[in-house]
Amino acid sequence: MKKTIKLAVVAALALGTTSAFATNGATLTGMGAEARGMAGTGIGIAHGAESALTNPALITSIDKTEISFGGTLFMPDVTYGSQGGSTASSAADMSMIPEVSLATKINDNFYIGIGMWGTGGMGVDYRDAAASAGTMNMVTNLQLMQFGVPLAYTNSGFSIAVTPILQYGSLDINYVADTTGDGTANDNGMGVAQDLKFGYNIGLAYKLDNITLGAIYKSQIDMEYKGFSHVVKPFTRNTYSNDKLSTPAEIGLGVSYTFGEHAVALDYKIIQWSDAKGYEDFEWDDQDVISLGYEYKAKNWAARVGYNYASSPISEQSGAYTNSANLNGYTINMFNLLGFPGIVESHYAVGGSYTFSQQTSLDVAFTYAPEVTETYTAFNQQANQTYDITTTHSQTGVSAQLNFNF
Repeated sequence: MKKTIKLAVVAALALGTTSAFATNGATLTGMGAEARGMAGTGIGIAHGAESALTNPALITSIDKTEISFGGTLFMPDVTYGSQGGSTASSAADMSMIPEVSLATKINDNFYIGIGMWGTGGMGVDYRDAAASAGTMNMVTNLQLMQFGVPLAYTNSGFSIAVTPILQYGSLDINYVADTTGDGTANDNGMGVAQDLKFGYNIGLAYKLDNITLGAIYKSQIDMEYKGFSHVVKPFTRNTYSNDKLSTPAEIGLGVSYTFGEHAVALDYKIIQWSDAKGYEDFEWDDQDVISLGYEYKAKNWAARVGYNYASSPISEQSGAYTNSANLNGYTINMFNLLGFPGIVESHYAVGGSYTFSQQTSLDVAFTYAPEVTETYTAFNQQANQTYDITTTHSQTGVSAQLNFNF
């Protein structure tokens, strides 16, 4: 069974990889083109079948059965440079992230669905960078995909739902460095490690006249990637032993207000990076994510805009600091800013829909995260001196989704 699921995932990823930087740290701002067109709002506003991961209680908004097929072309632009050296651009600058959702009405009270979604990831590719850029030719590639079966119950405007989740993940990290102290640079890599783990999402919603309230909880999923500790050990005098890199838990609230053709939605959620295994070792902070979206819906078309903000989960650490995982501040700065620079904070979105018939419609969205630049201090073991490292990062994404209702 496990092998069969992995083969299904590989087939889905044949469209591309999900090794892009997802916008809020390492998670996408929204699941589906409707939500992304409103900058990820979806806890308190329904988006049909695509609500399965955002707030499964809102799949109760469909009439009978809805199927959505789509994806996001994600284009991060990341550059890195070290003090006194050249600048290199990451070659991991384009990824396709697929999404498939289905929801159906069983009766007036029960709804069920199924879906497969690329939910996030991160990665850089500096394998062709000049040595003077100080990248160590690092390549990082984290891919995450979730399979879910939402089950919802609704009565008198109140809805509750649970989505059991099976998450597939793969991680690969490679770099070239002198990790033995003999003056020779060696290839250091973990190879592609994969894992399957279970989690769950819980959603609540209450609709009263023109106001919809929502709440969600997403469980932490403890993924284990054999070899992760191998690539970190050389920077901790071979004492690092953790192979887990967990998908963090999330808690969120949302509200929307509809008046005529207009709808305004506001979401607030906390992504708990500081408690997620692996991320906590690299001092990732919790993110407070605020999303604001607006929709104008006419007879055959709709227009959407939105804004999403979350402060960066990574920050510069003091070189004198060594944490409980035996990682010092300089090592944390290097790994975060070079290999996992989730530093973008503001995200702007526009989107729209066109209804071709009662059965068929198309959703599109465009998202943009403006350029952010961060400079941290790292340590060169060979030269026995500190130096500055700088990463610049911006993002562009284009989403499209075809919906069928019957």
